[in-house]
Amino acid sequence: MTKSVKVRDYMLKRPVLVHPDSDLFEAIHKILTAKISGVTVVDDREKPVGMLSELDALRAILHGTYYQEEVGTILVRDHMTQGCETVGPDDDIIDVAVSMLDHKHRRRPVIDSHGNLVGQLSCRQLLKGLKDFDVPQRRREG
Repeated sequence: MTKSVKVRDYMLKRPVLVHPDSDLFEAIHKILTAKISGVTVVDDREKPVGMLSELDALRAILHGTYYQEEVGTILVRDHMTQGCETVGPDDDIIDVAVSMLDHKHRRRPVIDSHGNLVGQLSCRQLLKGLKDFDVPQRRREG
């Protein structure tokens, strides 16, 4: 039996989402609570509009501290990575992994053919998929 290398088999089916108008510290709380490296930023229709990573958040806090901005006035929209690349559920994880390395991105929203968000793929899921695909059974058990 051939092992799957499709995004759908390794993506997070319920990614953590934030809105661009969310308070940055609420987004940081979600990142820390879920123990993830970033969140998908979605509009009111839950269409992906960007990503917010731990580094984006750290950069924003340092910027806010330097300029003495008040807590609660720092918004996700001002610090997220906009225009994120997306992948489809039937895309091959090897192709996605190469693209993520080339663009130095750690996660990608997964959208269906109608543009609806159906998941998120991160380096962690890619590593699991590649390990399952490539590592002989005896090494996985040892």
